[in-house]
Amino acid sequence: MSVGDQTQYDASANASLKESKELPYSVLMSVYAKESPEYLVEALHSMLAQTVPPEQIVLVEDGPLTHELDNAINVFHEQHAGLLDLVVLPKNEGLGSALAHGVPECRNEIIARMDSDDYSFSTRMEKELAVMSDHNLDMVGSQIVEFIKDPDHPVAESDLPIDQQSIVSYSKKRNPFRHPSMVFRKSRVLEAGNYSADYLYFEDWDLFSRMLASGCKAANINEPLVAMRVSPDFYARRGGPAYIPHIWKFKAEQLRRGYFTFFQFLGTTIPHILVCLVPNSVRSFIYTHLLRKGTNND
Repeated sequence: MSVGDQTQYDASANASLKESKELPYSVLMSVYAKESPEYLVEALHSMLAQTVPPEQIVLVEDGPLTHELDNAINVFHEQHAGLLDLVVLPKNEGLGSALAHGVPECRNEIIARMDSDDYSFSTRMEKELAVMSDHNLDMVGSQIVEFIKDPDHPVAESDLPIDQQSIVSYSKKRNPFRHPSMVFRKSRVLEAGNYSADYLYFEDWDLFSRMLASGCKAANINEPLVAMRVSPDFYARRGGPAYIPHIWKFKAEQLRRGYFTFFQFLGTTIPHILVCLVPNSVRSFIYTHLLRKGTNND
């Protein structure tokens, strides 16, 4: 997207502010036993603090939780009666399956994704809803920052494509969206087949590629509206031989469906496998210096 196009998006978002405040939406989240109650509460409150707050939060409990997580959820539930709807799964099924259970429980057409350890800046929904409404889009995301301790002191920033054509082209190589920044239409998610449990680590890219293939209109807002929490060794751990069967399964299915050509399949799969196989220090360098923007923060 050109500077002029982005300016047009920004102006349209401002013009649509009144409409965005009138659009009810549901937040879709999932939590499982290994997650932090402190981070979950912070994520929930970042959605409550939106300039356009949610009408509903759907939280999928992906299997039995710890006492601390149960307590944090109960307290939030009591403090915000009528806002939180729980979907309780008897066993851990994984993110794709958990979200597939959660989508039908969202009572609004517009669904905002949020992860249980991330942070949404206060104008996120105002801006995403305005762009979605003004341009009649089916899915809207944004740039994100990654942080270790403090959302206001990021360690990296995404550099995602902005407009429809660039998003579709980019999606043949890498995921064109950051999952926790996404807002999408429930009806289009269900038309595309909902989330799948078949592609571990690729649940979001799988859904988004199916939505794009079905003709969904999309955009990314060219500013960070969500901060994603990462551990100090996050980049180093994003690989290893165990990832390779999952990479192959997902991308082979994309090829089978015709979303990739054979050469696109090779061009995206081989580099991804090589990144998995290099030493952790090299993989960390690739992610922090080649696949992310640097930041000026210490």
